[in-house]
Amino acid sequence: MTFADHFETFHALPVFTLPEMREPGEEKLPDADAVAWRLDCYEAGELPFDELWRSFTDRVPSTDVRALVIGPWWDDEYSDLRPALELMVADAERFPALRALFLADVTGEECEISWLQLTDVTPVLEAFPQLEEFGVRGGDSQGLGEEPLSLRPVRHEALRVLRFESGGLPGQVVRAVGACELPALEHLELWLGVSQYGGDTTVADLAPLLAGGRFPALRHLGLQDSELQDEIAAAVASAPVVAQLESLSLSMGALTDTGAEALLEGQPLTHLKRLDLHHHFLSEAVADRVHAAFDSAGTEVDLSEHQTPHRWRDEEWRYVAVSE
Repeated sequence: MTFADHFETFHALPVFTLPEMREPGEEKLPDADAVAWRLDCYEAGELPFDELWRSFTDRVPSTDVRALVIGPWWDDEYSDLRPALELMVADAERFPALRALFLADVTGEECEISWLQLTDVTPVLEAFPQLEEFGVRGGDSQGLGEEPLSLRPVRHEALRVLRFESGGLPGQVVRAVGACELPALEHLELWLGVSQYGGDTTVADLAPLLAGGRFPALRHLGLQDSELQDEIAAAVASAPVVAQLESLSLSMGALTDTGAEALLEGQPLTHLKRLDLHHHFLSEAVADRVHAAFDSAGTEVDLSEHQTPHRWRDEEWRYVAVSE
């Protein structure tokens, strides 16, 4: 998978990229609450982020902004997200209506996902207690930044959607998510990635998420893009949390017949409305068994994007959808 395009919608709003400053009287911008505002240093005339942020808060009524999407925050060389995040957090009181924030709507041509230099994102959840949707793209930045992506356990009453998109999600982040108190959380999506790019999550790290009870409102769980997809499938097959879910995604990873058979032989999953297994390495026979088991129950199953293992010196290599 590649990130070829920027978001077109976010939080059910069309995305609008803030343009360069125009002469007074020439500028016509959407109503502040009608779009998800996207900030991109390149699209704004290669402004440094601090200048772009000031331009945004000067030109758009911040009290009405409902959603923010942060694109490239660097105007020259790749740089750490931390200074940009500190600006946003410092101005949090100016955004009482903000309900959704996505960090790093960046395409592969702009920066590979593993090169994105992130930081501790906990201050976002602490500064915006009314936030309902929070998404982050990137991982440990391969040691390029001052600090990797990280998270500290928090309690947040309003958060409904939490997504981490990464080619190598640090296990520390997964453990922190599992230790958070998020009573309103309905949708959790974790792209775990591979060890080569910092994805050191183990199945044991997922135990608090799989035990159930931590997030009572959870209805969708995505544990995706993992080289350990078979082991994760086996753990999910007996996980208490599954009973409360309406949809489950084990997609984008190195899922083989072993993982699929664990799902078929484990606890009943036919109460699910949707089971997403796209990007997989299943044999045709096992894929047919999966379809037969779920189609008759009315569960939508996605088994698209069948992959063929790469071969190297008589060994097979199964790859995830997103790594570098």
